[in-house]
This record gives sequence, C-alpha cells and structure tokens, in this order.
Amino acid sequence: MPRMLSMRGLPPTDPQGLPPEVAALIAQLQQQVQDQAQQLSERNEALVESGRVLAERDRILAERDALLQRKDREIALREAKIEKINFELARLKRWTYGAKSEAMSANQRRLFEETLAEDEASLREQLDRLRREAEAVAAAAGTQPKAPPRKPRRNAFPEHLRRVEHRHEPESTDCQEHDCGRPMTRIGEDVTERLDIVPAEFFVHRHVYGKWACRHCQLLKQAPSMPEIVEGGVAASGLLAHTLISRFVDHLPYYRQETINARSGVHTPRSTLAAWSGQAGAALEPLYELHKDFILDCRVLHADETPVALLDPGAGKTRKAYVWAYARSWHDAVPGVIYEFCRGRGAQYPVAFLNGDEKLGKRRWSGTLLTDRYNAYETVVDPRLYPGRTSAALRSARPPQLRGAGAWRHEPGRLGGSAAIRAHLRGRGRTQGPWR
Repeated sequence: MPRMLSMRGLPPTDPQGLPPEVAALIAQLQQQVQDQAQQLSERNEALVESGRVLAERDRILAERDALLQRKDREIALREAKIEKINFELARLKRWTYGAKSEAMSANQRRLFEETLAEDEASLREQLDRLRREAEAVAAAAGTQPKAPPRKPRRNAFPEHLRRVEHRHEPESTDCQEHDCGRPMTRIGEDVTERLDIVPAEFFVHRHVYGKWACRHCQLLKQAPSMPEIVEGGVAASGLLAHTLISRFVDHLPYYRQETINARSGVHTPRSTLAAWSGQAGAALEPLYELHKDFILDCRVLHADETPVALLDPGAGKTRKAYVWAYARSWHDAVPGVIYEFCRGRGAQYPVAFLNGDEKLGKRRWSGTLLTDRYNAYETVVDPRLYPGRTSAALRSARPPQLRGAGAWRHEPGRLGGSAAIRAHLRGRGRTQGPWR
C-alpha cells in the first residue's frame, strides 16, 4: 500500500512553472491558510482576555463574599450586644419595679450601671468606626456624607495634675511654595491634652548606717535607727497608707491586694496585710484622740448615725452596725467631722463618746447638740444628768459636713446620709480614726 505524504513532506513547487489556474488556486489556498491562522490567533487572544476577565470577576466576587461575611459578623456582634443590653435592661426593670425580694441594693445597681456604661461605650466606638468607613466610601464616590453629631465638651483636667509637654513642630519651617523658600513665622499653636496614669511602683528604702570607731578609746558610734510604724517589719509608711486606703476607702479586699502586688513580684499574704492594717490603726490612735479633742472643743455639735453591714463570723450572714458622726457647727471657722464605729444604736454610745475620761484628763463635753429627734439623744442631753447640755432638733437643713443626697428629715432610725459620709471621707484631708 503506497504511503501518503503529508503537506510537510511535499517538495516545494515553483508557481512559475505551473499553469496559471493551478498557481491561482495555490495562492488562494495559501491566503485561506493565513486567514485561518490569523483567526486562530485572534481567538486565542480573546480566550486569554476572557480568562483574565473571569479571574478578575472571581477576585471581585471573593472580595464581596469576604466583605459580606465581615458585615454579617459585625451585624451578629451588634445584635448580640443589643440582646445583652436588652436583657440587662429587662433585669434592671424587674429588679427595680418587681417584687421586693428581687430588688437590688445600691452597690448592685452601681455595678450594673458600670456594665451598661461599658457596653454603651463599646457600641459607640463600633458605630464611630462604621461611620468613618462610610465617610471614606462616600468621599471616594464623590458624595457628601451626613455630618456626625457634635460631641459634648469635656471638662478641663484639674490644674494640680502634672503636665508632660510634647512639642511637635514641622521638620522644616521654610515656605515650601514654588519660588519662595522664605522662613515662616510662628503665629500660634493648638494644644490637646490626654489623660495618662503611672501605675503603682514598688521601691525599696535602703538605709545604710555607718559605723565609726575610736581605736584609742575603744568607742563605737552609729546614727540611731529611723522610727517606723511597724517595728521590725518590711513595710514603710507609704505602703501602709496605700494598704489602708485600698482596704477602707476603696473597699479592696486583702486577697485582691495580694494578687495586685504579686503582679509586681512582691509577695504580701493577706494575713500580712491584715497585720499591717491593725498595727497602723494602733499607731493612728493618738492622732484620732487629738482629732476627737478638736471636735469636742466646739460648743455646737451635729450628731447623726447611719447603719452599715458588719460581718458576723460563724452565722453566715451580716448584722447591722452603726457609724456615728459628730461634726462641728458650720458657723465655726475651722470645720471638722469625726466618725465612730459602734455595734449598736443605743444611747450608751454617744454618751460614752461625749462624756470624756477623767482618768485621762479629758473633760465632759457641754454645749448644744443638734440632732434629728431620735429618742436616744434624749438621754445624751438630759438636763438632770448633764446640766451643761442643751438640745436642738434640726429639720430644715443639714450641716455642710454631712450634707448629701438624703434629706435631713427622716423617720427615727432612718438616715439617707451614708453617701454623704462616704463623700466627705473622700473629700476631706483629715485623718479619721479606725473603727473600734
């Protein structure tokens, strides 16, 4: 069987030696082949371009899918936040307007309000971020976004706070306009302030006592040791004051203080912190007695009492105790207030406080006592027992030292001034005595 030759195997032909009809047919076939090759090339280019378009479309679709997923996550997060706030609001309404057994105390409401404030700040931050993104998209599209609401003006920071200035000036103060280059003139400044904090820092007082000796007299001389509140202890006065303020002003339990101190590598067991507080309280007794003498030196006193919760070990609950407050008259040139912790509300507590101690040379107080008509004060100002005392019932106003949200007029045994007492403790710089 004869083998057929392919186009490539054919010998080259010279069109000049062929008849004109054959040469024209060959030229026509060659032109068709060239046209088909051109069409195939254009088709390949079109396929490549369509592939690029498809790849670009796939990329855009992937970006849109990612954007939709991110938006779905943000929407789910906001919905979860809104559900949480709605649940907390429903619980707050139930505790506020529901049965008495479900009502919250003031401290519980304060914690709940702090949680609401945190959630509200988080949502506002998310909304601000979404608003900024919308403004950026609107600016890219050439549209005018809606103006954001005006932020309220912040209160100025207290003047006594230390200011750390950071100066920011341009790298070059020469004019950058074309054909200028002249030095510019400083015409003013913009000042912004940010509040910062330096965390508590532990440091060590290292006392070095030099020893001096006389070789001739065999005499040794050394400076006396510095007096400390806790003799033989490792706590300086600053650490003791910080521990007392954290416990009795900020109401930070010892076990939490132990954890906070441990973050700085300082090991302070709660038993040690409790011992420091007891020893520091004993050291403050003379100051408390001096402050008591200062208060009782006034001829007009205001007296009031407020209940506080006292732990009752072994009973598994708390019992009611009282803090008695004695304030100098608001007409006095030097105001002052002192507090005494007592386990009850009977007349024996103010009687013992105002009677003094003859053995210690402290005379009995005499003067005018302003009260709220509580029956226990009748014994304190009984003219048959204490001739130098008089009583006055104040029902229209409270002394500035004890003035707070609660009214002075209240039923016997009820006082709305515990918040005022706490505010006064925070606001005044006097040192009050420990609860005894």
